Amino acid sequence: MRTPHTQTHHPAQSDGPRTGQVPHVRNPYEELAALADNPLEDFLTEDHAAAPRDEDSEEPWAPPNHRRGSRRRNRATGLPTMVRLLAWTLTLACLVTLADRWALLYAEHKASERLKDELHLAAAPEVRIGGFPFLTQLADQRLDSVQVTVADIPAQRVTLTQVTATANDIRIDGDGPTAVRGALVRQMHGRVLLSFDDMNRELGASQVSFSARGPGRVQAHGSLRIAGRDLRVQADASIRRDGERGIATSVEGMQLGIGDLATYRPGTGPAEGLHLTDASARRLTREAEKIKAMLSVPEIVHRLGVPDGAVRAALHDEDKLHRLTGAPRFLHDLTRVNLVDVALAHPALMRRLGLDLSLLTALTKLTRPEIADRFSFAFRLPEPPSGALRLRDVAVDKDGIRVDVSGTGLLLGR
Repeated sequence: MRTPHTQTHHPAQSDGPRTGQVPHVRNPYEELAALADNPLEDFLTEDHAAAPRDEDSEEPWAPPNHRRGSRRRNRATGLPTMVRLLAWTLTLACLVTLADRWALLYAEHKASERLKDELHLAAAPEVRIGGFPFLTQLADQRLDSVQVTVADIPAQRVTLTQVTATANDIRIDGDGPTAVRGALVRQMHGRVLLSFDDMNRELGASQVSFSARGPGRVQAHGSLRIAGRDLRVQADASIRRDGERGIATSVEGMQLGIGDLATYRPGTGPAEGLHLTDASARRLTREAEKIKAMLSVPEIVHRLGVPDGAVRAALHDEDKLHRLTGAPRFLHDLTRVNLVDVALAHPALMRRLGLDLSLLTALTKLTRPEIADRFSFAFRLPEPPSGALRLRDVAVDKDGIRVDVSGTGLLLGR
């Protein structure tokens, strides 16, 4: 028996619309509404679809490690502790340094006051204690060095401008900076300065000034008022040691200038007395009347050493007079003639030459020591109660007289 075959009809698929059916048109607004229903889900779905997840590359979960952060916090916490420790150390060092400097200044002040009282000074000297730190030296009762500067010390007629001394290896006797009883100076060296400015003020009386002439020599030059006239003065002073602690001067080469006419040197030696200058003697030989007046005085002719016959011929013949007085030898001898006694015996001749007799009389009354006393000076260092204090080298430079001093075993205080 034959089973009937049921045949199912499948409509044929076709791109075009079938005949008898209404075609379906897609609405774009519906598609946008469908997308707007869940955009985040679609975005995540597309993102995961585009980049598939790699489970093997993902790091496994682990609990947080708090030890690393703790170590960092400990390091950060320890840094301020070190800074605070450094700050405390610096503060302590500053306080110790300030205490050391305060003790040093106090000790210098007390030493300055004691030196002022013991040396009877008008002003306190300047004291500088060397070495650092000071408190350790004080505890050891020994100072490395002390420098003392004293200004304006009276020394007889002059004032010592500055005395500077540096002491080394000092043993002190005391219990602290406020209780120093004395000191023993093992070695000391210093320098004494006597400035020319002080010498000008104290010896020259603003009319004579002093300057260096050479090693150990001082020159004085200026003016002195004698018999109502200012005379040019010049003298040389030789500086020498007087014992172990004294300085003295020897004044020599003194001369007083009467304009450019003559010079007067006090004393009785061959170079002393009243002498014509080279310029005035040269002028005199060119003035016939004045030179004849001098040749008419026998004392002058005898001192010139000119024969009497030559003098008589020169007085009567102008040519012979010019030959006699124009010779270099005659001019040299004329400046060597001492006119003091001639001036007193022949005042009219001196007036004719231009010399004032009253001035010459005043000059003759001046003795050499009297004039030398105006330029001489001396000073002596005080004798220490113990030890030795000696003067060494004496030098003269552009600023004044410098004397080196040395001492050993000097005891100060008790």
